[in-house]
Amino acid sequence: MGMGSGVQEQRASLTQGEVLPLTSSSQPNGKYEGTRHTRSVLNSLFSGALAGAVAKTAVAPLDRTKIIFQVSSARFSAKVSWSTRIKYSICLQVCLCVFAALQEAYRLIYRTYLKDGLFSLWRGNSATMVRVIPYAAIQFCAHEEYKRLLGGYYGFQGKALPPVPRLFAGSMAGTTAAMLTYPLDMVRARMAVTPKEMYSNILHVFVRISREEGLKTLYRGFTPTILGVVPYAGLSFFTYETLKKLHAEHSGRSQPYSFERLAFGACAGLIGQSASYPLDVVRRRMQTAGVTGHTYGTILGTMREIVSEEGVIRGLYKGLSMNWVKGPIAVGISFTTFDLTQILLRKLHQMGYTR
Repeated sequence: MGMGSGVQEQRASLTQGEVLPLTSSSQPNGKYEGTRHTRSVLNSLFSGALAGAVAKTAVAPLDRTKIIFQVSSARFSAKVSWSTRIKYSICLQVCLCVFAALQEAYRLIYRTYLKDGLFSLWRGNSATMVRVIPYAAIQFCAHEEYKRLLGGYYGFQGKALPPVPRLFAGSMAGTTAAMLTYPLDMVRARMAVTPKEMYSNILHVFVRISREEGLKTLYRGFTPTILGVVPYAGLSFFTYETLKKLHAEHSGRSQPYSFERLAFGACAGLIGQSASYPLDVVRRRMQTAGVTGHTYGTILGTMREIVSEEGVIRGLYKGLSMNWVKGPIAVGISFTTFDLTQILLRKLHQMGYTR
């Protein structure tokens, strides 16, 4: 009876961002433990890949619109007078910005649809999938592994990680994924902002960039990417794991409902992307410099040029209101898909379908 309740507690802990303790009863021999760990890694890789693919495909038109906002010098924001800004609360200002972004995004998406057709809204999505599937698979799998390693190191096996290691696990997961898949992100950005006649497919982008601009260009914007990923991934995973933990403690339910997972993921995406957004703008400018006529070289130089030409808010935070629409949707779908796929795979294994 005690053993059964212990197993149930271990299973419930997985839904709260906790790590299974390595007890003697759970590892009769090294071979079984190795097999269990391998299966866990494969499940995380598959769940992460599916989560990334579903989320990015769902928001692909908005994602392309956001990139166009970021790399353009035109203004895309709400025209609100200073008297209005002072009069209304911050929340209302945020709502006005989001509403303005939705209006401008609708116009841009509609113009793109009329000019190039419906499927042009997903232009570059094949490159996105080539990048996102390995990126999301590596990121989610790395996060699970870092949680396991940190749990063992800090003596928290079987318990939720404390805040600092929880934040560190997310940051390291994002950094690991970004380092391994960066050239694919560069290609995706180029395809999103160029006419379809310029690049015919993903391979063509690689060939032309390598031939005309050099292989080094494939890693242009790499430093701001890593600097942006650390707070973004760290805060996103930290927020999501923390909200799930608090939910379990206050509701008494180890498993949140799907809509609750979506809400937790949306909050995580909103916080993470807002914190790292200026570096995301710098990264996009540096990635697309070869096709926009600019010569961005360094992070500080790019920031100075953006601020001098467009200002701090209109330059470094251009498209942020669009990200407040796109980001929470994408991150919410991603985290929810990952969790539900993990749960499904565990149930299938318990039923004997995945032996």
